[in-house]
Amino acid sequence: MANTSTRTLRLLSLLQTHKYWPGNELAGRLGVSARTLRRDIDRLRDLGYPVEAQRGVEGGYQLAAGAALPPLMVDDDEAVALVIGLQTAMQGMVEGVAESSVRALAKVVQVMPPRLRRRVEAIRAMTVPADWGGRPGPGPDPEALTTIALACRDSERMRFSYTAADGRRSERYIEPHRLVSLGRRWYLVAFDLTRHDWRSFRLDRLTAPAGDGSRFRPRELPTADAAEFVRAGVDNMPRPYRIEALVEAPAETVRERIGRWGSVEAVDSGRCRVSMTTDSLDWPTMALGSLEAEFRVLEPPELLTQIRAWGDRFGRAQSGPPESLVRDS
Repeated sequence: MANTSTRTLRLLSLLQTHKYWPGNELAGRLGVSARTLRRDIDRLRDLGYPVEAQRGVEGGYQLAAGAALPPLMVDDDEAVALVIGLQTAMQGMVEGVAESSVRALAKVVQVMPPRLRRRVEAIRAMTVPADWGGRPGPGPDPEALTTIALACRDSERMRFSYTAADGRRSERYIEPHRLVSLGRRWYLVAFDLTRHDWRSFRLDRLTAPAGDGSRFRPRELPTADAAEFVRAGVDNMPRPYRIEALVEAPAETVRERIGRWGSVEAVDSGRCRVSMTTDSLDWPTMALGSLEAEFRVLEPPELLTQIRAWGDRFGRAQSGPPESLVRDS
């Protein structure tokens, strides 16, 4: 079931596009019980939306005729989360969702209060989505994301602390250019004023971003767009593991599941070869396990060791909790 905020938005959208909804039909569209639907209707009323109800077996709901709808009542973090979620869906990761997400995003932005609308419009305008995902990672901090998006839009120099992959921490002074979303990871493309060169920064490694009030004239990016710049940087990162596996499933089936995280090459009509490069063995282990098909690891040996360790751990889980947990309880 969708979370409450998402479901409430869906309910509002349905009420706006249909004059009258029988209660059972509306509950069915949302996938909730009649009791949950009544609670969601009450939540809309608390937010100021005039929802009329007709009692009885044939009862239902509709928005009051001619009523002016108030702004959408969400806080800053919720507004940013909505935009991130809808923009992710717009990248077409689920078939048929992208076009609906564009319409939903436009509707949501229009009913936001002006202050929130300014913030989310900055994120929309300054974010470059990419069709390549990389390994899933942590989502962005909404406050940091908004601060950076506004600085990109306003061409305002920024300072922040940054922790590199090896753990080294540094202070950065930059001219922000664009945000780029790759799967669940977000990057800032910027000109580093200390190193006098273009850089990309992962947002989950960046802390305390703040504009200093000074404006700059935007520089020309050395690649066609910000997404290409980030992809080039990620592709050139050292990858200690090259994964090769033979999967007993058609290439088309495997490609639909994990094709965007690696290459899938057909061996024959029922088998394929999967290749990946990665800095961690966790993702290949999960990806191969999710295929629901037999597979054989060709390389590296470390992946075989990892899979055996996971298998042993899962096997122990069937026999109950570890003895130490039983003692502690």
